[in-house]
Amino acid sequence: MTRLITLAAWAAWGIALAPGVFAQAVAPQAVAPQAVAPQAVAPQAVAPQGNAALGSQKVAMCQGCHGIPGWRTAYPEVYSVPKIGGQHPAYLVKALQDYKSGARTHPSMRAIASSLTDADMADIAAYYAQHGLRTGS
Repeated sequence: MTRLITLAAWAAWGIALAPGVFAQAVAPQAVAPQAVAPQAVAPQAVAPQGNAALGSQKVAMCQGCHGIPGWRTAYPEVYSVPKIGGQHPAYLVKALQDYKSGARTHPSMRAIASSLTDADMADIAAYYAQHGLRTGS
């Protein structure tokens, strides 16, 4: 019980000696919208323009999973492989860059993406973007 009182006393003493610090830590001040400089906000990245014809020559490893309707993979866990035909090119490029950097962690995709250049990624994205999503009817 005395420990609890001692800790409370030390905490109260610290608050009394540094009220400004405690107030900032407990109740941060609101930042006015003008405080953020417009140039500090980075523009959204735009995917490089790819060549779909060149991309068609670079998708052999992609088609092994993404080219089979209803395909499920068993490594590293069982899940349905996403359909990438008709996806927005910027999304596909960003996903491949994230696999290459390790921000996305699927081991097979990381291995494949690590061998691709930015131009390869743009070409593959252009190839898949031109193919509309197919739905079962």
